Amino acid sequence: MVKVLIVDDSASVRMFLRELLAADPEIEVIGTAADGEEAVEAVERFNPDVVTMDIYMPRMNGLIATRQIMETHPIPIVVVSGDLDAEEVASTFRAMEAGAVTALPRPQGPGHPDHETEARTFVQTVKLMAEVKVVRRWPRRDKQGSSPPEPRQTMIPAPVKAVAIGASTGGPMVLQTILAGLREDFPVPVLIVQHMAMGFIEGFAKWLNLTSALPVHIAANGERLLPGHAYVAPDGCHMLVEEEGTTIALKSTPPENGLRPSVSALFRSVAQAYGAQAVGVLLTGMGSDGAMELKRLKDAGAVTIVQDRESSVIHGMPGEALKLEAATHSLSPDRIAIALTGLAMEK
Repeated sequence: MVKVLIVDDSASVRMFLRELLAADPEIEVIGTAADGEEAVEAVERFNPDVVTMDIYMPRMNGLIATRQIMETHPIPIVVVSGDLDAEEVASTFRAMEAGAVTALPRPQGPGHPDHETEARTFVQTVKLMAEVKVVRRWPRRDKQGSSPPEPRQTMIPAPVKAVAIGASTGGPMVLQTILAGLREDFPVPVLIVQHMAMGFIEGFAKWLNLTSALPVHIAANGERLLPGHAYVAPDGCHMLVEEEGTTIALKSTPPENGLRPSVSALFRSVAQAYGAQAVGVLLTGMGSDGAMELKRLKDAGAVTIVQDRESSVIHGMPGEALKLEAATHSLSPDRIAIALTGLAMEK
């Protein structure tokens, strides 16, 4: 049984979410809180498996509450956003900086045509996040001060022309770390698929731009790839690289691994366009999206990197890639940034 604490300043929203979650026989709503102070106290009192957290609340907001909970009683926190305006989305990603594991839009109410689909996704995600028993955080600097292993020269028979990165749960903070660690003169494009609830991607790209030395864009169909720019797949479209490796193609073809955008679709196109001249990176997340295609990149001669278990919120996707022997390196986020710089700057 998954024990859930609901935090929201609206009594009607608390009731709505309680009914939604309690309808699942595997969930027990053990309490509610109307503001951040109540939330911190309730976490200590009830010891829930997962918390759904509103952001804008009186006395103590959800951002401060998340930070305090993660410092004193770390448990999985799902930020629930009732409004996808720019300010609330920005606050959502600040809560993820503080330790929240993911963010979801609040489902539409009964009677809305999307209610059942959104409610099902919401409930399933809350249950899955409860499986993250320990929310791990990674240091901004490698404690040992060591450098990543030097990639074998046989793995890069030609200069790198592109970096492709796939991520899911826990990915936003890792991507922030990696992009912040790349130099302004990074000489190749970076293509990113981040699994995320609909409506958050634009705010995600803006948030990444706050710390990235590389300009971060939402990818557009037919857009020309530029060196030193990062491109994030938009909502609801697979992001591919055209065969000549110079432009982006967005496709509304069926989901892969139940996902659109899919890491698998991106990696497959990158392997076809660049072969050994690419670097593939698979980060934290549930499932296996991108694992087989990372193996395809490796078999084509590309350098392939997965995030290490210690720094991953969920080691599902990287772990599946390791089972397939698809990775040439397993590294922490800081060391991934160092490795990418070394590979791309290789002369």
